[in-house]
Amino acid sequence: MVNIVLLGAPGAGKGTQAMKISQLYNIPHISTGDILRDNLERGTQLGLEAKKFMDRGALVPDSVLIGIVKDRLSEPDTDKGLLLDGFPRTIPQAEALWDIMDQIGKKLDAVIDIEVPDEVLVKRLAGRRMCRCGASYHVIFSPPEVEGKCDHCGGELYQRDDDAENAIKTRLVYYYGQTYPLIDYYGEKGLLRPVNGTGSVDDIFNKISSVIE
Repeated sequence: MVNIVLLGAPGAGKGTQAMKISQLYNIPHISTGDILRDNLERGTQLGLEAKKFMDRGALVPDSVLIGIVKDRLSEPDTDKGLLLDGFPRTIPQAEALWDIMDQIGKKLDAVIDIEVPDEVLVKRLAGRRMCRCGASYHVIFSPPEVEGKCDHCGGELYQRDDDAENAIKTRLVYYYGQTYPLIDYYGEKGLLRPVNGTGSVDDIFNKISSVIE
């Protein structure tokens, strides 16, 4: 059983690595985006509360988000371990997670921080292209067979608004202001496992596997 938090700036490759870690250890990959969507679709009380804020373009407050995370971490499939991606993002959220884990009788085993230089992050994100079907490409690293078209469904590829260069820089400012302090927080608890996030997907995954073991 292994309980992991995955950290890293936007563009560090957390989503890709999270899927591989989840498969290797046969543990659920829990992302805040996914569990928020699930609560919205099921119309749970917390989901309806979150919707009030999302409908007016506001951030979902910690009080609601923490409740949603606690519910998810209490589900039976997490008994054999879990991988958290996208939570915590701030020190108060990390403190809340510590309390949640204590309340449900679990403990964190490792916090993986995927380290990537800013200039590489900007290059990765600015070149990313998405399809409505959910497929993801990169103009340099993983281009589609036909430029601007999805290999899977033939749909038009687009750039997310938050992958435009100015938006990326704003996201990085937020990351360094709000999330980066978690490096020291988990370092002081002896849980931090830094990993060099440059190189191939498999190279990075092998580094992550070795620090978890």
